[in-house]
Amino acid sequence: MLTVLRVHLPSDIPIVGCELTPYVLLRRPDKSLSSDDVPEYAPIDGHFLRYKWYRIQSDKKVAICSVHPTEQATLQCLGCVKTKIPVAKSYHCSPKCFADAWQHHRILHDRAASAVNENGNEEEELFSARINSTGSGVPATSLPGPVSGSGLSNGSITFYSGTTAMQRSGGETWFEVGLSKTYTPTAEDIGYALKFECVMVDSETKLPVGQPSTLLTSRVIPAPTPSPRRLISVSGMDLAGHIDSEARVSSGTFTVLSYNILADTHASSELYSYCPSWALSWAYRKQNLLREIVGYHADIVCLQEVQTNQFEEFLLPELDKHGYEALFKRRTNEVYPGNVNIIDGCATFFRRDRFSHVKKYEVEFNKAAQSLTDALLPSTQKKNALGRLVKDNVALIAILEAKFGGDNPGRRQLLSVANTHVNVPHELKDVKLWQVHTLLKGLEKIAASANIPMLVCGDFGSLPGSAPHSLLAMGKVDPSHPDLMVDPLGILHPPGKLNHQLPLVSAYSSFARVNTAPGMERQKRRVDTSTNEPLFTNCTRDFIGTIDYIFYSADSLTVEGLLELLDEDGLRKDTGLPSPEWSSDHIALLAEFRCKSSRPRR
Repeated sequence: MLTVLRVHLPSDIPIVGCELTPYVLLRRPDKSLSSDDVPEYAPIDGHFLRYKWYRIQSDKKVAICSVHPTEQATLQCLGCVKTKIPVAKSYHCSPKCFADAWQHHRILHDRAASAVNENGNEEEELFSARINSTGSGVPATSLPGPVSGSGLSNGSITFYSGTTAMQRSGGETWFEVGLSKTYTPTAEDIGYALKFECVMVDSETKLPVGQPSTLLTSRVIPAPTPSPRRLISVSGMDLAGHIDSEARVSSGTFTVLSYNILADTHASSELYSYCPSWALSWAYRKQNLLREIVGYHADIVCLQEVQTNQFEEFLLPELDKHGYEALFKRRTNEVYPGNVNIIDGCATFFRRDRFSHVKKYEVEFNKAAQSLTDALLPSTQKKNALGRLVKDNVALIAILEAKFGGDNPGRRQLLSVANTHVNVPHELKDVKLWQVHTLLKGLEKIAASANIPMLVCGDFGSLPGSAPHSLLAMGKVDPSHPDLMVDPLGILHPPGKLNHQLPLVSAYSSFARVNTAPGMERQKRRVDTSTNEPLFTNCTRDFIGTIDYIFYSADSLTVEGLLELLDEDGLRKDTGLPSPEWSSDHIALLAEFRCKSSRPRR
């Protein structure tokens, strides 16, 4: 007989917008174990499984802290209420929480006040409550306990047809909210616990057999929402301050996003113990990452650390809904053989209404290593050499054709976009430099066959000033560079060969060259003046630095705008990335470009 042995959730903290799919372990009639579903249309031994989800609702609703969403709020910022900032952002779990978050929280007030002024309204007195001892100097009012006010009320709750309610003791009501195995919490669930019920049903009588297996979640929390990052002009043109894909259609510019999204296999609590476990789960991160990526409205998206299964099952179909086509190159698996579905790689997406795919090149550095050792080393040294060089890294190069025109609407405008992740241990400086050099030599061949603009994006695993960065940005490496001291295989000699002829420039170095654009002073403080690169693109508790870049060919492209950089102080104190707000340990980079043959319309 079919038997339910166990039901559980990977995380018992449900988040609005993130699917909940319990793991249901079954014993089949033949005594084998399975986690496969048994639907009504395919019963086993005359039985199938029926699922239900309930919201356990009481008369009082609990306000949730906007900074620590697993904690109940005890005070509310009245400034948020007065400026009509979303009420969920106004709650804090303690005076210390409010004070610690004030530097970031005040940005919400500043932007709300700016919006009021831009609308021609005079600023009103924002605060009227007695100031609590929060240390921030900002009025806040204490919450006496569970709250039920206009800002929290669900109002009239609309359920799907057939919704039922069962009264329970203690003033609680169970509202039926779902009839499938998977349930996605909504805003109406915030502050309430959920109950999942799984029961075996006789396929003839449709009656339950035995007692249902159930699980209870903790209270549903809202999905944390970071402050939006703005597009900063670096060209002197008047940008809207936000990313608007429609505006680019008429102006002839395009945007490119590069983002290491942190593969699920690497997102462990051992590595990121400071991040709540629910915020590390792929069920949460995939929705948060999707919201972020789609929100940038980029024309071209270069992602790294994209697992094969996550590409095929989630990113590909979801971004297709938003008008993107995709190319994917999985890392090779000589070093870490195993389940190919969880091996990560590079994924390049492009908007089908703005670009069409012309050609694709795939670079496998393992093959290049094999060719190198065959040509340079005796057979007795090949095994050790390959053990050092083979790291399963790849690069994906897409040749795209623009569907928008500039000065010459009849001219075919091609674009080369390289996407790579140079994932090599820090101490193997020779291997990192060799892989970057190999990629650039391949790009030189493409440039020789077709004179087209080039973009080189990705996580290069190299700090500004390192030999790989110097090769990319300067076209050569100084023979006295300390990184060249590490070369046990002799693959970097003579140093004079470490060069290329591509006129590549780092897009984010534009911040250091522009002085007058609005918001530029704040961005300059987030740039290292010695390298003209961001202070960081990767930020964890143990490491902070820049290893991600967008390079472009300066002879054919100009930078119009850049996505603003994050401030280290704006991240959570004593922690880092990923966090509930940002679901990768890297930050996204985005640049707006214009082909030099294209001029803005007057």
